Amino acid sequence: MALSGTHDLLEQVVYAQVANVSSTSVVYSRAPFRGRVVKVGVVLSSAASTANATCTTSLAGTNITNGVVTVTQSGSAAGSTFTATPSAANNCNEDDNIGFTFSGSGTAGGPVTCFAVVRRA
Repeated sequence: MALSGTHDLLEQVVYAQVANVSSTSVVYSRAPFRGRVVKVGVVLSSAASTANATCTTSLAGTNITNGVVTVTQSGSAAGSTFTATPSAANNCNEDDNIGFTFSGSGTAGGPVTCFAVVRRA
């Protein structure tokens, strides 16, 4: 099996967890240092059902540009991973909150692990 790209020591992954992908799910993590969020995503523990769900990420209350993750219901299963690559509004300071807000009519999928890769400035 080929190895994927590596993360250098200037990056740290932060995690948060919600019960499911329903539109009432919101969770926060914290930026470990001043830097830039370079990747965001979610990992399902069971299949999403009903419909697709959307996870919008934010930093200190401001939505991250291109930080929206679509969780597709069709073909999802335990371990399904969905990611997005932010392009702007992704600079953070230490202790900024990183928010993960779900919307749409999708259900199940949980517990859902949300993550953000933060690169030190």
